[in-house]
Amino acid sequence: MGVFGFLRRNPHERAGYILYSAAVAAARDPYLYTAVGVPDTLDGRFDLVGLHAFLVIRRLQAQPRPGADLAQAVFDAMFNDMDVNLREMGVGDLSVGKKVKVMWEAFHGRAAAYAAALDAGDGAGLRAALARNVWRGAAAGDGPARLATIVQAQDAHLAGQFLTPAGQVVFLPAAASAGPLP
Repeated sequence: MGVFGFLRRNPHERAGYILYSAAVAAARDPYLYTAVGVPDTLDGRFDLVGLHAFLVIRRLQAQPRPGADLAQAVFDAMFNDMDVNLREMGVGDLSVGKKVKVMWEAFHGRAAAYAAALDAGDGAGLRAALARNVWRGAAAGDGPARLATIVQAQDAHLAGQFLTPAGQVVFLPAAASAGPLP
């Protein structure tokens, strides 16, 4: 950044934070932890925030300009937030960067797996990716299937929205998109 680099802020930074905040709010839906059985742990919460941010980024990348720029702003907001959260949890300054890098790599791996399954219409592949990532492969009952149904419904719902530079996005309530209880 040059001497006056601080004057050139990302014009989509605010929208990125607003869109990311909507993803975080959707990821905090209690239904996901109670009825679906997502582990209410740091890892479980990270996975749901990442999953919902992925859905927003996926939608933005499918849009015309400035979609890709907004997608990058959401990604930046997510990892700025992760950095702040790690520091608030007491992680030392010298190791924050390493931990954020691990989270960044985990997010990209998960996003690639989820995108491949969604693009292929592969419900079994999506369930397997969710079981592997969200539940870390532990026995999860019908949780991965229920979460896959929610993800597919959210993806379809977001596909019907044009996400604007004003940062507006609407997620379905998780319970409404989960289908009937077994």
